[in-house]
Amino acid sequence: MDDADQTGPDEPPLGVFEDRIFTVPNLISLLRLVCIPVFLWLLFAADDRWAAAWLWGAVGATDWVDGWWARKFDAVSELGKLLDPVTDRAVLIVGIAAVGIDEAVPWWLVVLTLAREVIVAVAGLVLQALGARRIDVTWWGKCATFGLYFSFPFLLAGASDVGVADWFWWAGWICAVPSLLYSYLSAAQYIPLGLEALRSGRVDKRR
Repeated sequence: MDDADQTGPDEPPLGVFEDRIFTVPNLISLLRLVCIPVFLWLLFAADDRWAAAWLWGAVGATDWVDGWWARKFDAVSELGKLLDPVTDRAVLIVGIAAVGIDEAVPWWLVVLTLAREVIVAVAGLVLQALGARRIDVTWWGKCATFGLYFSFPFLLAGASDVGVADWFWWAGWICAVPSLLYSYLSAAQYIPLGLEALRSGRVDKRR
């Protein structure tokens, strides 16, 4: 066998784009990303809030599928670790901004929700640049994200002209208020977690 074809234990770890790419979780994440322009087309070009709400809700409801599949069937990849959170945030942020532009929900709710997302994202990038360890998502953060994934599609459906729109409108607000509160509680939790991750990361670098 040619030496160039042999691999050994000293081989450097694979990079993001050298690792497994065409895995089921990665394809699920890509499919969810592809749904974003379809959602925007339904909302703005087709002017169909009802269909857009159902598509957004379906994409949000599958948030857990790619991560679960990766862990269950040993399909974790470096690309997936990057793609999954990027997809989750893109679905949430683009969707919320879109329904704000469409005036389907009040702008104060859009601003408060997106402000929290931007603050947490920027803080995470700063901590990473300073050498902090990776911080896992808290239970409060997961609850908030899950609630928001349903709140905004419900509110969008509630702003449509279907007969049951009022029911979705009230359901959206019942989900939105506690979810927004949980999102800021989880952001506050990240302050001590971030400081600890920064200390741990610096200790690791000294070793």
